[in-house]
Formats: sequence, C-alpha cells, structure tokens
Amino acid sequence: MTPRVYNVLFLCTGNSARSIIAEALMNKLGAGRFMAVSAGSMPRGEVNPNALPIVEHLGFSAAEFRSKSWDEFALPSAPPLDFVITVCDNAAGELCPIWPGQPMTAHWGIPDPAAVTGTPTEIALAFADACRQLTSRIDLFLSLPLETIDRLSLQTKLREIGRTRDEDAA
Repeated sequence: MTPRVYNVLFLCTGNSARSIIAEALMNKLGAGRFMAVSAGSMPRGEVNPNALPIVEHLGFSAAEFRSKSWDEFALPSAPPLDFVITVCDNAAGELCPIWPGQPMTAHWGIPDPAAVTGTPTEIALAFADACRQLTSRIDLFLSLPLETIDRLSLQTKLREIGRTRDEDAA
C-alpha cells in the first residue's frame, strides 16, 4: 500500500524568502510523505536572491521556485491542502482565503531574513538562521505520528511547534 502524501502550504506575505525556504526544506526532509508549496498574500514576484543558495544546497534548481499568490491554492482546481502554515507574522494576522479540504493551520513565525541589512556575511547569516529555525520546526512536524494521532491533538502539536524555541527543539 502506498503511504499517503500530505500537502502543505507555507505562507508569508511576500513569498520570497521564509516560505520558499520552508517549501524546499519540507520537500527535501519530507520527501515521499509530504508535498510542499509556498505562496504569499502580496507576493513580491521574485524569489529573494539570498534564498537561492539555500534551495540549491538542498538539491533543487533555483528555477523550481517562484513567488506566487495564495489565490492559486484557493481555487477549486487546486490540490486539497492538509496543512497551511504561516511563517511570518504579517500573514498570520491576515484574512486568509477559504482553503479547499479544510486544512489544519498553524503559525510558525520566523524573523524575516530579507529585512536584515548589513554586510553580505550578516545577510547570509540571517538567511542561514531562518533556515535553521525552519529545519528544527519541520523536523518536529515530521516526527509526529500523523497516521495515528487524532485531529485535535495534531492541531495542538502543530501550534506548539510554532511556539518552540530553538533550544527546546534540540
């Protein structure tokens, strides 16, 4: 029997950095169990160039990623979503579309590495830190017994992951 593949949508306002990184991480770490996509409420229209080395390091081509509107995933023709996770504080407070399939939702706020100014090294460190935080949270998510946990407990666990500090995840 083929295991079920869960669809995950990562949301951020601009869909240019954090949600793109989360999409790549989930598709790499959850390969075979999860299919991740990302979108934004007000997409920038391009992926932040500082996110591209991360997705490429994960084994993906930069051309596989684009900044897109969350409207694409609210259409009746969109794949049914199992999980919708916001990774920026702005998107968490916005009125979201009605998602097909009544997915579980959670907020996993991560500081915006695209907002960091400074030297190229400081900016790269901010992106690496965002990637590290997202990796910790995705690892926690992947460890959940999705096939056996009840819906209410799963929703609680998803929200707890968003409140997890890095030292708690270690």
